[in-house]
Amino acid sequence: MSQGTGQARWQSAWLQSAQRRGPLALLLWPLSMAYRAVMAFRRKLYSVGMFASHKPEVPVIVVGNVVVGGAGKTPTTLALVAHLQAQGWRPGVISRGHGRQSEDLVHVGMDTPARDAGDEPLFIRQRTGVPVCVARVRLEAARGLLAIHPDVDILICDDGMQHLALGRDLTVAVFDDRGVGNGWLLPAGLLREPWPLAPAAPGRPDMVLRQTRAGVAACTLPEVPDLPEFNALRQLASFATGPAGEQRTLAQLKGEPLTAVAGIARPEVFFEMLRERGLTLARCVALPDHADATDYAELLDTAGHPLICTEKDAVKLFPLVASGVSVQTWAVALELVPEPAFFSAVDARLARLSSRHGHQTA
Repeated sequence: MSQGTGQARWQSAWLQSAQRRGPLALLLWPLSMAYRAVMAFRRKLYSVGMFASHKPEVPVIVVGNVVVGGAGKTPTTLALVAHLQAQGWRPGVISRGHGRQSEDLVHVGMDTPARDAGDEPLFIRQRTGVPVCVARVRLEAARGLLAIHPDVDILICDDGMQHLALGRDLTVAVFDDRGVGNGWLLPAGLLREPWPLAPAAPGRPDMVLRQTRAGVAACTLPEVPDLPEFNALRQLASFATGPAGEQRTLAQLKGEPLTAVAGIARPEVFFEMLRERGLTLARCVALPDHADATDYAELLDTAGHPLICTEKDAVKLFPLVASGVSVQTWAVALELVPEPAFFSAVDARLARLSSRHGHQTA
């Protein structure tokens, strides 16, 4: 078992423990109380003005979550980019770029190595074509992006709900079917901060997007009267894409033994979705979230069957295949379909800002 596979198994075991108040969660509960105190103190410093938030000169949408482990921030970002473009906006995306090996400000290009850009910012850039900039401090990423792309008139921050130094006009909190887990904070539970946040808390979200897939019930959250909730369906695309842009439908891949690989927070969900589409998984390889490229190189040496992966994995796998590794590799996109009312609520919020920023919708 490789180091990456071992990390993924520990990650999966911890995520499962954070769903219930079992022995491991109880053991970690005192640490979660200390974490709660630190988070409360930090928010207090922002509330009283000792720490300040700074907002770029264009509208900012933050897509974040209060639970760890891949609740669907990046698919939401992609859906918002497409919607905003259809409405006449010129969006850009900023991120910290988790998992990259540098903390420098990087303007992400189509062929920027994932180790410099981060896997999620890179595939956002490749999927959408919009400007993407990453930096340890999101405000620096925003300023850097706008300096190079002055035509951008709205920014989406992929992750950053707890990054209170970045001012924002709209915050969308995303949840998946796990909801708030066992209701405890890290490391005893899934929560990065208490939920729900107090009405006057800095960075409090303006709306919630609950994501689920077909046949799985949407999560139930504690009721917050003034916080609108919307639903979205997550599903796999009907086709897979290869390193050269070639495509095969998932129906064409049925009956062929495949090695499935996922270096995401919840690999088992991806594997389940592949099986639900009728694919035969001869082997499943779970890697840690933001896995290193060396983990993928080791996998290619022992694949045994054609590989099928997520788009996030593909930004690290496809360059290896292009460099001469003779393993057939396919990536399947994850599509997010929010209910129309979600986009209507976003549009209504932005309409109140458009006159201030001089934007005219299509």
